[in-house]
Amino acid sequence: MASCKKVSALQKEQIQAWFESFDTVMTDCDGVLWTGSEAIPGSPEIINRFRALGKRVFYVTNNSTKHRREYKDKVDKLGFGGDLEDIIGTAYLAATYLEDTGFDKTKKVYVVGSSGITQEFLVWFFQPDPDGHVELGNHGHLKLDSEVTAVIAAMDLHISFSKLLKAASYLSRPGSLFLATNTDAQFPVKGKEIVVPGTGSMVAAVSTAAGRDPIILGKPNKLMFEIVQRRHPGVVPERTLMIGDRADTDILLGKNCGLQTLMVGTGVHSFEKVEEWESSSDPEHTRLIPDMYIDRLGDLLDLVSHL
Repeated sequence: MASCKKVSALQKEQIQAWFESFDTVMTDCDGVLWTGSEAIPGSPEIINRFRALGKRVFYVTNNSTKHRREYKDKVDKLGFGGDLEDIIGTAYLAATYLEDTGFDKTKKVYVVGSSGITQEFLVWFFQPDPDGHVELGNHGHLKLDSEVTAVIAAMDLHISFSKLLKAASYLSRPGSLFLATNTDAQFPVKGKEIVVPGTGSMVAAVSTAAGRDPIILGKPNKLMFEIVQRRHPGVVPERTLMIGDRADTDILLGKNCGLQTLMVGTGVHSFEKVEEWESSSDPEHTRLIPDMYIDRLGDLLDLVSHL
């Protein structure tokens, strides 16, 4: 039966052995490092402590609304540091997937998404008109681009009937490629009685209209880690620590790739939830149990002061 250890309950020798067991850190961002525009106390310091101890740190996020340059500005402003190549987002994954699979650069990609996606596409993209309006039964005037052979579905605050119509039409073409950045159902909003739809709702709309399923790029699917490995051949699964606040994306990515996992309690899932999974007989719940848990990532600072 899988079980999770609380880092705070470990002895100094156990913490040292744990820290010596990984060379690479992959960390989710929102809910782990920051909330909105504010760093979670202690998180910048522990990220820099990881580096001081010789560990490579990668920021991995399912958020496709920002280009890596925007994330670079944020991590610098909040004191986390790192290089542009340390940032792995789903907008970057989409462009990298097309590059690595030899997508024809004379063709175009239709994007149901934001500028975070299109800024990663230096050669191929076809940006939909955000204000397009179509009356049902009166869509014959719409012109489809003959060069579009792929569709990417991502977070789109301006999703519309027009975009769904175009995306589904392009996906009806033989051989067309259908990618989705991720399928997160909601954005967590603590303390407010509102539900913020996530990318998964946009992807489901396009998928339903098209009658086909996409290739999903983001967590918990393996591509995010595989990209890190391809760009940095020295990265070894069993010596990589995946840190996250959400079990069904962050921790499951770690499980899917054979990584060590650490959950923090500053985001979506709590230790109480982990305990529920530990007592469950459902094998799917077992896969969500992290190896380690800590209330807040910054709490590691005092625990590793002796290293």
